[in-house]
Amino acid sequence: MPNRPMTLTVAAAVTGLEGVTAVILGGYAGVETVAGRPADVMSSVGVAAFGVIVGVALLWVARGMLQAERWARSPGVLTQIFAIPVAVTLIQSGQGATGFPLIALALIGLVALLSPPTTRALYGDEDTSSAS
Repeated sequence: MPNRPMTLTVAAAVTGLEGVTAVILGGYAGVETVAGRPADVMSSVGVAAFGVIVGVALLWVARGMLQAERWARSPGVLTQIFAIPVAVTLIQSGQGATGFPLIALALIGLVALLSPPTTRALYGDEDTSSAS
């Protein structure tokens, strides 16, 4: 989309980064399940599969944002909202090196997704309140 605003590109980049991270962590959990000796193999496989599936879904949402698809905004906003309590929990548990970047990314993603240029790009300037 040639007239895609920078805010939508930023939101797609944030969501894409979160997606790639989830795929990598899910893959890592899978490798550790196979190479290691997990206490519960089924739980470990489930966690690995969940990470990969969520990561792929986030990459699909990021692609939708890059193509200025309206449907991509809602899952993008929900992802950022869900990331904030995860980040706060990481910070409270002494993992600030992971928590602070995650909260920064989530806030950047929310601002980008809810900004007026993104809204105009996705929904246009149509006045839906007047009935003709």
